[in-house]
Amino acid sequence: MSGSKTVVHMTSVHPADDTRIFAKECRTLAAAGYDVHLISPNADDRVHHAVHTWGIAAPRSGHRLARMTSTVLEVYRRARALRADLCHFHDPELMSAGLLLARSGVPVFYDVHEDVAATVLDKPWIRKRLRRPTARLVAAIEPAAANRLAAVVAATPAIAERFSGCHCEVVTVNNFPELGEFQNVDRPDVPGTPAVCYVGAMTPIRGIDVMVDAIARTDARLLLAGQFDPPGLADRLRASPGWSQVEHVGRLGRLQVTEIFARAMAGIVVFEPASNHLRAQPTKLFEYMAAALPVIASDFPLWRDIVEGANCGICVDPLSSDALADAIRWVVAHPDEAREMGENGRRAVGTTYNWESEGQKLTALYRRVLA
Repeated sequence: MSGSKTVVHMTSVHPADDTRIFAKECRTLAAAGYDVHLISPNADDRVHHAVHTWGIAAPRSGHRLARMTSTVLEVYRRARALRADLCHFHDPELMSAGLLLARSGVPVFYDVHEDVAATVLDKPWIRKRLRRPTARLVAAIEPAAANRLAAVVAATPAIAERFSGCHCEVVTVNNFPELGEFQNVDRPDVPGTPAVCYVGAMTPIRGIDVMVDAIARTDARLLLAGQFDPPGLADRLRASPGWSQVEHVGRLGRLQVTEIFARAMAGIVVFEPASNHLRAQPTKLFEYMAAALPVIASDFPLWRDIVEGANCGICVDPLSSDALADAIRWVVAHPDEAREMGENGRRAVGTTYNWESEGQKLTALYRRVLA
Protein backbone atom coordinates (compact mmCIF):
# COMPACT_ATOMS: atom_id res chain seq x y z
CA MET A 1 0.00 0.00 0.00
CA SER A 2 1.52 3.32 -1.08
CA GLY A 3 0.47 5.09 2.12
CA SER A 4 3.04 3.11 4.10
CA LYS A 5 5.90 4.00 1.75
CA THR A 6 8.29 6.85 2.53
CA VAL A 7 9.94 8.52 -0.46
CA VAL A 8 12.66 11.16 -0.25
CA HIS A 9 13.48 13.68 -2.98
CA MET A 10 16.95 15.19 -2.75
CA THR A 11 18.49 18.33 -4.24
CA SER A 12 21.63 20.27 -3.37
CA VAL A 13 20.89 23.04 -5.88
CA HIS A 14 17.18 23.72 -6.35
CA PRO A 15 14.98 25.71 -3.95
CA ALA A 16 12.27 23.98 -1.95
CA ASP A 17 9.55 25.50 -4.17
CA ASP A 18 11.10 24.30 -7.44
CA THR A 19 8.31 23.78 -9.94
CA ARG A 20 9.33 20.37 -11.27
CA ILE A 21 10.52 18.89 -7.99
CA PHE A 22 8.04 20.24 -5.46
CA ALA A 23 4.99 21.58 -7.28
CA LYS A 24 4.74 18.72 -9.75
CA GLU A 25 6.55 15.56 -8.64
CA CYS A 26 6.38 15.75 -4.85
CA ARG A 27 2.80 16.99 -4.72
CA THR A 28 1.69 14.39 -7.27
CA LEU A 29 3.26 11.61 -5.21
CA ALA A 30 1.74 12.95 -1.99
CA ALA A 31 -1.68 13.00 -3.66
CA ALA A 32 -1.09 9.36 -4.64
CA GLY A 33 -0.69 8.44 -0.98
CA TYR A 34 3.06 8.38 -0.46
CA ASP A 35 4.79 9.89 2.58
CA VAL A 36 6.88 12.44 0.67
CA HIS A 37 9.95 14.25 1.98
CA LEU A 38 12.06 16.86 0.17
CA ILE A 39 15.62 17.76 1.20
CA SER A 40 16.62 21.13 -0.23
CA PRO A 41 19.23 23.83 0.52
CA ASN A 42 18.16 26.49 3.02
CA ALA A 43 14.57 25.23 3.13
CA ASP A 44 12.29 25.60 6.14
CA ASP A 45 11.53 22.42 8.06
CA ARG A 46 7.78 22.18 7.61
CA VAL A 47 4.89 20.34 5.99
CA HIS A 48 3.52 22.13 2.94
CA HIS A 49 0.87 20.66 0.62
CA ALA A 50 1.37 17.31 2.40
CA VAL A 51 5.10 17.34 1.59
CA HIS A 52 7.69 17.39 4.39
CA THR A 53 10.51 19.79 3.50
CA TRP A 54 13.88 19.62 5.26
CA GLY A 55 16.51 22.30 4.95
CA ILE A 56 20.24 21.78 4.81
CA ALA A 57 22.90 24.45 5.05
CA ALA A 58 24.25 25.49 1.67
CA PRO A 59 27.28 27.61 0.77
CA ARG A 60 26.90 31.02 -0.80
CA SER A 61 26.56 31.31 -4.53
CA GLY A 62 29.85 30.65 -6.28
CA HIS A 63 31.20 28.22 -3.67
CA ARG A 64 30.84 25.30 -6.07
CA LEU A 65 33.43 23.00 -4.44
CA ALA A 66 31.82 23.28 -1.01
CA ARG A 67 28.40 22.56 -2.49
CA MET A 68 29.73 19.46 -4.27
CA THR A 69 31.35 18.09 -1.10
CA SER A 70 29.95 19.17 2.26
CA THR A 71 26.45 19.89 0.95
CA VAL A 72 26.27 16.52 -0.82
CA LEU A 73 27.37 14.78 2.36
CA GLU A 74 24.71 16.60 4.38
CA VAL A 75 22.01 15.60 1.86
CA TYR A 76 23.12 11.97 2.11
CA ARG A 77 23.08 11.98 5.90
CA ARG A 78 19.62 13.51 6.05
CA ALA A 79 18.28 11.00 3.52
CA ARG A 80 19.70 8.06 5.51
CA ALA A 81 18.13 9.42 8.69
CA LEU A 82 14.68 9.48 7.07
CA ARG A 83 14.86 5.71 6.40
CA ALA A 84 13.26 6.00 2.99
CA ASP A 85 11.70 3.19 1.02
CA LEU A 86 12.83 5.02 -2.14
CA CYS A 87 15.16 7.96 -2.83
CA HIS A 88 14.93 10.28 -5.83
CA PHE A 89 17.73 12.78 -6.51
CA HIS A 90 17.77 15.72 -8.91
CA ASP A 91 21.37 16.89 -9.38
CA PRO A 92 24.30 15.09 -11.05
CA GLU A 93 26.56 16.07 -8.15
CA LEU A 94 24.37 13.87 -5.91
CA MET A 95 25.27 10.75 -7.89
CA SER A 96 27.74 9.64 -5.20
CA ALA A 97 25.04 9.98 -2.53
CA GLY A 98 22.61 8.08 -4.73
CA LEU A 99 25.07 5.24 -5.27
CA LEU A 100 25.72 4.94 -1.53
CA LEU A 101 22.00 4.79 -0.83
CA ALA A 102 21.56 2.20 -3.57
CA ARG A 103 24.31 0.06 -2.02
CA SER A 104 22.35 0.04 1.23
CA GLY A 105 19.44 -1.60 -0.59
CA VAL A 106 17.21 1.44 -1.19
CA PRO A 107 15.79 1.86 -4.70
CA VAL A 108 17.17 5.12 -6.09
CA PHE A 109 15.97 7.25 -9.03
CA TYR A 110 18.07 9.83 -10.86
CA ASP A 111 15.96 12.68 -12.22
CA VAL A 112 17.89 14.15 -15.16
CA HIS A 113 16.69 17.69 -15.83
CA GLU A 114 19.11 18.49 -18.65
CA ASP A 115 21.74 16.98 -20.92
CA VAL A 116 24.65 17.32 -18.50
CA ALA A 117 27.34 16.41 -21.04
CA ALA A 118 26.03 19.05 -23.46
CA THR A 119 25.92 21.74 -20.77
CA VAL A 120 29.62 21.19 -20.06
CA LEU A 121 30.41 22.55 -23.52
CA ASP A 122 29.02 25.95 -22.50
CA LYS A 123 30.18 26.20 -18.88
CA PRO A 124 32.22 29.42 -18.50
CA TRP A 125 33.99 28.12 -15.36
CA ILE A 126 35.54 25.23 -17.34
CA ARG A 127 38.51 26.15 -19.53
CA LYS A 128 37.62 25.95 -23.20
CA ARG A 129 40.30 23.39 -24.05
CA LEU A 130 38.96 21.10 -21.30
CA ARG A 131 35.27 21.29 -22.18
CA ARG A 132 35.12 18.66 -24.92
CA PRO A 133 37.16 15.99 -23.08
CA THR A 134 35.17 16.73 -19.93
CA ALA A 135 31.90 16.38 -21.84
CA ARG A 136 33.03 13.02 -23.25
CA LEU A 137 33.97 11.84 -19.77
CA VAL A 138 30.59 12.88 -18.35
CA ALA A 139 28.79 11.22 -21.27
CA ALA A 140 30.52 7.93 -20.40
CA ILE A 141 30.39 8.07 -16.60
CA GLU A 142 26.81 9.25 -16.09
CA PRO A 143 25.04 6.29 -17.79
CA ALA A 144 27.54 3.84 -16.29
CA ALA A 145 26.74 5.09 -12.80
CA ALA A 146 23.02 5.01 -13.53
CA ASN A 147 23.31 1.26 -14.17
CA ARG A 148 23.54 0.82 -10.41
CA LEU A 149 20.28 2.68 -9.80
CA ALA A 150 16.64 1.54 -9.99
CA ALA A 151 15.55 4.06 -12.62
CA VAL A 152 16.35 7.20 -14.57
CA VAL A 153 13.59 9.81 -14.84
CA ALA A 154 14.37 11.91 -17.92
CA ALA A 155 12.87 15.37 -18.41
CA THR A 156 12.87 15.03 -22.23
CA PRO A 157 12.96 12.21 -24.79
CA ALA A 158 16.40 13.42 -25.94
CA ILE A 159 17.78 12.96 -22.44
CA ALA A 160 16.18 9.52 -22.22
CA GLU A 161 18.05 8.51 -25.38
CA ARG A 162 21.38 9.11 -23.62
CA PHE A 163 20.45 6.42 -21.09
CA SER A 164 18.85 3.98 -23.53
CA GLY A 165 21.62 1.44 -23.04
CA CYS A 166 21.31 1.37 -19.25
CA HIS A 167 20.26 -1.75 -17.39
CA CYS A 168 17.90 0.27 -15.18
CA GLU A 169 14.44 1.42 -16.21
CA VAL A 170 14.38 4.74 -18.12
CA VAL A 171 11.17 6.75 -18.14
CA THR A 172 10.54 10.13 -19.79
CA VAL A 173 8.53 12.46 -17.55
CA ASN A 174 8.27 15.71 -19.49
CA ASN A 175 8.20 18.97 -17.57
CA PHE A 176 4.88 20.13 -19.01
CA PRO A 177 2.57 22.61 -17.21
CA GLU A 178 -0.35 21.61 -15.02
CA LEU A 179 -3.64 22.04 -16.84
CA GLY A 180 -5.27 24.30 -14.30
CA GLU A 181 -2.41 26.68 -13.59
CA PHE A 182 -2.67 28.98 -16.60
CA GLN A 183 -6.05 28.03 -18.05
CA ASN A 184 -7.85 31.06 -16.64
CA VAL A 185 -5.42 33.82 -17.60
CA ASP A 186 -7.67 36.78 -18.37
CA ARG A 187 -6.27 38.91 -21.17
CA PRO A 188 -8.67 41.83 -21.69
CA ASP A 189 -8.07 44.35 -24.44
CA VAL A 190 -6.64 47.34 -22.62
CA PRO A 191 -5.52 50.66 -24.07
CA GLY A 192 -1.87 51.58 -24.00
CA THR A 193 1.38 50.29 -25.40
CA PRO A 194 1.24 46.59 -26.43
CA ALA A 195 3.68 44.29 -24.66
CA VAL A 196 5.46 40.96 -25.05
CA CYS A 197 7.04 39.02 -22.21
CA TYR A 198 9.89 36.76 -21.17
CA VAL A 199 9.84 34.86 -17.86
CA GLY A 200 12.93 33.05 -16.61
CA ALA A 201 16.66 33.38 -16.00
CA MET A 202 18.11 36.27 -17.97
CA THR A 203 21.51 35.46 -19.45
CA PRO A 204 23.21 36.18 -22.78
CA ILE A 205 22.93 32.55 -23.83
CA ARG A 206 19.16 32.72 -23.25
CA GLY A 207 18.84 35.68 -25.58
CA ILE A 208 18.43 38.63 -23.24
CA ASP A 209 20.66 40.91 -25.35
CA VAL A 210 18.73 40.08 -28.50
CA MET A 211 15.40 40.72 -26.76
CA VAL A 212 16.37 44.15 -25.45
CA ASP A 213 17.92 45.10 -28.79
CA ALA A 214 14.85 43.89 -30.70
CA ILE A 215 12.32 45.73 -28.58
CA ALA A 216 14.05 49.02 -29.44
CA ARG A 217 13.10 48.39 -33.08
CA THR A 218 9.38 48.18 -32.25
CA ASP A 219 6.70 50.30 -30.60
CA ALA A 220 6.02 47.60 -27.99
CA ARG A 221 7.19 47.05 -24.42
CA LEU A 222 9.13 44.08 -23.09
CA LEU A 223 8.01 42.65 -19.73
CA LEU A 224 10.84 40.77 -18.00
CA ALA A 225 10.34 38.55 -14.96
CA GLY A 226 13.41 36.83 -13.51
CA GLN A 227 16.94 37.46 -12.35
CA PHE A 228 20.00 38.56 -14.31
CA ASP A 229 23.04 36.31 -14.38
CA PRO A 230 25.65 37.59 -13.88
CA PRO A 231 24.19 40.50 -11.86
CA GLY A 232 26.39 43.03 -13.72
CA LEU A 233 24.54 42.16 -16.92
CA ALA A 234 21.65 44.38 -15.84
CA ASP A 235 23.90 47.45 -15.64
CA ARG A 236 25.11 46.90 -19.18
CA LEU A 237 21.59 46.45 -20.54
CA ARG A 238 20.32 49.58 -18.78
CA ALA A 239 22.71 51.58 -20.97
CA SER A 240 21.24 50.15 -24.19
CA PRO A 241 18.62 52.02 -26.29
CA GLY A 242 15.95 49.36 -25.77
CA TRP A 243 15.94 49.58 -21.98
CA SER A 244 13.50 52.50 -21.97
CA GLN A 245 10.91 50.06 -23.33
CA VAL A 246 11.65 47.37 -20.72
CA GLU A 247 9.72 46.74 -17.53
CA HIS A 248 11.73 44.47 -15.23
CA VAL A 249 9.69 43.12 -12.31
CA GLY A 250 12.27 40.74 -10.80
CA ARG A 251 11.68 37.15 -9.74
CA LEU A 252 7.98 36.36 -9.30
CA GLY A 253 5.89 33.68 -7.65
CA ARG A 254 3.68 31.47 -9.76
CA LEU A 255 0.52 33.54 -9.22
CA GLN A 256 2.33 36.74 -10.15
CA VAL A 257 3.59 35.14 -13.36
CA THR A 258 0.00 34.78 -14.53
CA GLU A 259 -0.41 38.54 -14.14
CA ILE A 260 2.53 39.10 -16.50
CA PHE A 261 1.03 36.66 -18.99
CA ALA A 262 -2.27 38.54 -18.82
CA ARG A 263 -0.56 41.79 -19.85
CA ALA A 264 1.32 40.32 -22.83
CA MET A 265 0.41 39.67 -26.45
CA ALA A 266 3.12 37.00 -26.90
CA GLY A 267 5.74 35.07 -24.96
CA ILE A 268 9.38 34.99 -26.09
CA VAL A 269 11.90 32.16 -25.79
CA VAL A 270 14.89 32.80 -28.06
CA PHE A 271 17.70 30.74 -26.56
CA GLU A 272 20.96 30.75 -28.49
CA PRO A 273 21.84 27.54 -30.41
CA ALA A 274 24.02 26.13 -27.60
CA SER A 275 24.57 22.39 -27.41
CA ASN A 276 22.15 21.98 -24.52
CA HIS A 277 19.39 24.04 -26.15
CA LEU A 278 18.90 22.41 -29.54
CA ARG A 279 16.94 19.42 -28.21
CA ALA A 280 15.74 20.95 -24.95
CA GLN A 281 12.07 21.50 -24.14
CA PRO A 282 11.99 24.80 -22.21
CA THR A 283 9.17 24.82 -19.69
CA LYS A 284 8.34 28.44 -20.45
CA LEU A 285 7.46 27.50 -24.05
CA PHE A 286 4.65 25.25 -22.82
CA GLU A 287 3.61 27.68 -20.09
CA TYR A 288 3.11 30.39 -22.71
CA MET A 289 1.02 27.93 -24.69
CA ALA A 290 -1.03 26.98 -21.61
CA ALA A 291 -1.75 30.68 -21.02
CA ALA A 292 -2.96 31.07 -24.64
CA LEU A 293 0.00 33.27 -25.52
CA PRO A 294 1.37 32.94 -29.05
CA VAL A 295 5.05 32.07 -28.79
CA ILE A 296 8.05 33.57 -30.53
CA ALA A 297 10.68 30.85 -30.34
CA SER A 298 14.12 29.92 -31.60
CA ASP A 299 14.02 28.22 -34.98
CA PHE A 300 15.46 24.88 -33.85
CA PRO A 301 14.07 21.77 -35.60
CA LEU A 302 12.47 20.35 -32.43
CA TRP A 303 10.97 23.68 -31.38
CA ARG A 304 9.74 24.32 -34.92
CA ASP A 305 7.98 20.94 -34.92
CA ILE A 306 6.18 21.86 -31.69
CA VAL A 307 5.27 25.43 -32.65
CA GLU A 308 4.32 24.80 -36.26
CA GLY A 309 2.69 21.47 -35.40
CA ALA A 310 0.29 23.30 -33.08
CA ASN A 311 0.22 26.48 -35.22
CA CYS A 312 0.79 28.44 -32.04
CA GLY A 313 3.49 30.97 -32.88
CA ILE A 314 6.47 32.08 -34.94
CA CYS A 315 10.00 30.65 -35.09
CA VAL A 316 12.89 33.07 -35.69
CA ASP A 317 16.66 33.13 -35.89
CA PRO A 318 17.55 33.56 -32.19
CA LEU A 319 20.70 35.51 -33.04
CA SER A 320 18.89 38.12 -35.12
CA SER A 321 17.39 41.15 -33.40
CA ASP A 322 15.80 42.13 -36.71
CA ALA A 323 14.02 38.77 -37.03
CA LEU A 324 12.71 38.98 -33.46
CA ALA A 325 11.59 42.58 -33.98
CA ASP A 326 9.75 41.56 -37.16
CA ALA A 327 7.90 38.83 -35.25
CA ILE A 328 6.93 41.22 -32.44
CA ARG A 329 5.66 43.78 -34.94
CA TRP A 330 3.61 41.08 -36.70
CA VAL A 331 1.93 40.00 -33.45
CA VAL A 332 1.07 43.60 -32.59
CA ALA A 333 -0.28 44.30 -36.10
CA HIS A 334 -2.35 41.07 -36.27
CA PRO A 335 -4.07 40.70 -32.89
CA ASP A 336 -6.84 38.40 -34.12
CA GLU A 337 -4.44 35.97 -35.79
CA ALA A 338 -2.15 36.12 -32.75
CA ARG A 339 -5.08 35.36 -30.44
CA GLU A 340 -6.01 32.34 -32.58
CA MET A 341 -2.40 31.09 -32.35
CA GLY A 342 -2.60 31.42 -28.57
CA GLU A 343 -5.80 29.38 -28.42
CA ASN A 344 -4.19 26.74 -30.63
CA GLY A 345 -1.35 26.46 -28.15
CA ARG A 346 -3.74 26.14 -25.23
CA ARG A 347 -5.58 23.30 -26.98
CA ALA A 348 -2.28 21.51 -27.65
CA VAL A 349 -1.43 21.67 -23.95
CA GLY A 350 -4.88 20.31 -23.10
CA THR A 351 -4.45 17.30 -25.35
CA THR A 352 -0.70 16.60 -25.28
CA TYR A 353 1.67 18.86 -23.37
CA ASN A 354 0.31 18.65 -19.82
CA TRP A 355 1.59 17.46 -16.46
CA GLU A 356 -1.48 15.36 -15.69
CA SER A 357 -0.43 12.74 -18.23
CA GLU A 358 3.23 12.99 -17.23
CA GLY A 359 2.43 12.64 -13.53
CA GLN A 360 0.66 9.37 -14.24
CA LYS A 361 3.87 8.00 -15.75
CA LEU A 362 5.75 8.99 -12.59
CA THR A 363 3.29 7.35 -10.19
CA ALA A 364 3.19 4.23 -12.37
CA LEU A 365 6.99 3.97 -12.12
CA TYR A 366 6.82 4.28 -8.32
CA ARG A 367 4.18 1.55 -8.13
CA ARG A 368 6.26 -0.82 -10.25
CA VAL A 369 9.46 -0.31 -8.27
CA LEU A 370 7.85 -0.35 -4.81
CA ALA A 371 5.47 -3.24 -5.51
